[in-house]
Amino acid sequence: MGLHVGDNPLLVAKNREVISDDFGPTQFMNQVHGNTVAVIEEAVDPAPTSDALVTGIPGIALAVQIADCIPLLLASSTSVAAVHVGRKGLTNGVTESAIDVMRAMGAGEITALIGPSICGRCYEVSSDIFAEVIALHPAAESKSRMGALALDLPAGLREILRNNSISFTEEGGCTLEDSRLFSYRREGVTGRQIGVITL
Repeated sequence: MGLHVGDNPLLVAKNREVISDDFGPTQFMNQVHGNTVAVIEEAVDPAPTSDALVTGIPGIALAVQIADCIPLLLASSTSVAAVHVGRKGLTNGVTESAIDVMRAMGAGEITALIGPSICGRCYEVSSDIFAEVIALHPAAESKSRMGALALDLPAGLREILRNNSISFTEEGGCTLEDSRLFSYRREGVTGRQIGVITL
């Protein structure tokens, strides 16, 4: 699914065509670990540089690519969002930014789906990174299997959603532990899975 990971562009285009055939015109994004939210009125190419997509137009599908970060899908009766939540996304507020845009567009009740990502037992980090994230999101504090400092990004995201009165479900497991899933930390150069949502 990714055009930036060394995969054959013709195969990527074919795979993306399958998604569009199933879900409608599908908007991807150029993800940069920022907090920009792009509001989509039609599927465009080149993809916007952002880490969250929001649309209020039925029939347009939004896609987020991941290989250890969290694919977050948000839904309401008036709009939907696809959000790329990694460590930087957790600290720079990309989730909150997407929620704010949806609410500005008239969203009332919002529900969320948290897709597979690296788990808190596997995401070992340096002491500096650990301190930076935990200062903002104490719920993300974790220890690796070996007892080293680690981050539980899904736990941090769950706390953000609770604080915004958003109910959520979780699907999938740990990308590093599950060999059926792509994991950048496990493989280095690797493919991407995607989360897709449409209104």
